[in-house]
Amino acid sequence: MSEVGVLFDDIHTYKTWGLRLKKIVIGQPSAKSILVDIEGGDGVLDLSTSLTGDMAYETRKLEFTFDAPNCDYYRWPDLVSEISDELHGRRKKIIMDIDPGYYYDGLIDISNDKSNVVFAEIVITAECQPYKLERYSSLEDWEWDPFDFETGIIREYKDLRVEGSLTFTIEGRRKQIIPAFTVKSDDGSGLKVEFNGSEYDLPDGTSRVLNIVIRSGTNTLYFTGNGTVSIDYRGGRL
Repeated sequence: MSEVGVLFDDIHTYKTWGLRLKKIVIGQPSAKSILVDIEGGDGVLDLSTSLTGDMAYETRKLEFTFDAPNCDYYRWPDLVSEISDELHGRRKKIIMDIDPGYYYDGLIDISNDKSNVVFAEIVITAECQPYKLERYSSLEDWEWDPFDFETGIIREYKDLRVEGSLTFTIEGRRKQIIPAFTVKSDDGSGLKVEFNGSEYDLPDGTSRVLNIVIRSGTNTLYFTGNGTVSIDYRGGRL
């Protein structure tokens, strides 16, 4: 894969250490299913989504296998220590060059093998949260370079002006998110927002409404009042 690599926070595996990526394994997180046996009845009772209305997931495992070319036996111990010092046992934001619009949040483990005088193998594994998250939130400055024009969503949700009323839609990802609202009203009385037929008060400052959950698909918010509102949202996918 030549210069293709993985970014762990601000450390790139190829640019920093010259590691050549050989193999990527992205494991799927197991569903946290809750199945209750029905005594005397057929089958089981599925309570997996009874608490939140959505399936919860276990962590997922990522595994990256690298070659360290031109690494003789004398260079090998130092290289292993350099990589381990930076990554082993640490929690990192993981961004793959082949999927630059998202990041994984994971705890890193390093293993290594040296079988001949020329090549060495480094395996970096990460126990990650189940969802990969959009690299930039709706309030962060985003960049064109990692943007995918086929699947990416431009999120500009900062300082939206409400002049009496504002209808605003959010295209949600798979992960259900309760967004944060930052309000600055003209008269200090806050704003109101309607979602799924119910209306809620949004005071000045930053707050969340537990009943406003952004789900996969189109989510429509109706704001009333006068002032500005910023919506902090970061989508997540499996």
